[in-house]
Amino acid sequence: MEEVLDIYKKPYDPQYPQVCMDEMSTQLIGEVRAPLPASPGKPLRYDTEYKRNGTANIFIAFEPLVGQRYTKVTTQRTQVDWACFIRELVDQHYPHVEKMCLVMDNLNTHTKASLYEAFDPSEAKRIADKLAIHYTPKHGSWLNMAEIELSHLSRQCLGEH
Repeated sequence: MEEVLDIYKKPYDPQYPQVCMDEMSTQLIGEVRAPLPASPGKPLRYDTEYKRNGTANIFIAFEPLVGQRYTKVTTQRTQVDWACFIRELVDQHYPHVEKMCLVMDNLNTHTKASLYEAFDPSEAKRIADKLAIHYTPKHGSWLNMAEIELSHLSRQCLGEH
């Protein structure tokens, strides 16, 4: 816990950004019946019955010191999906940095080994060399600011309670 808190105390360094990463699965639902239209004094009304349309995974990277967020939706959350998201962060969003300080939970897919599962060894090493990974402690994922961001997204935008 102290390691993560020490990271958060460091001042902003554009060559060594602090980026928190997390992911969550969400249910995709559709309407069975059209909502009843709104009228004066009555809001749009939805039926409680819904159609399940599978699930999706949402990756989020949050750089708290600048307030920047990057998200990506995937159909699943495999090692390869995580590796592709990390490569996108490194190559598209942080190509100029020396190294990215990456804070995340220790889910089994959140490892440099996943990069080697997804890419050839030289590409995996290139990406891995740009990362300084710091894991939140077991039962301490609440220290990950990206998890807090996903919680707000879930409650405010996805209708999950």
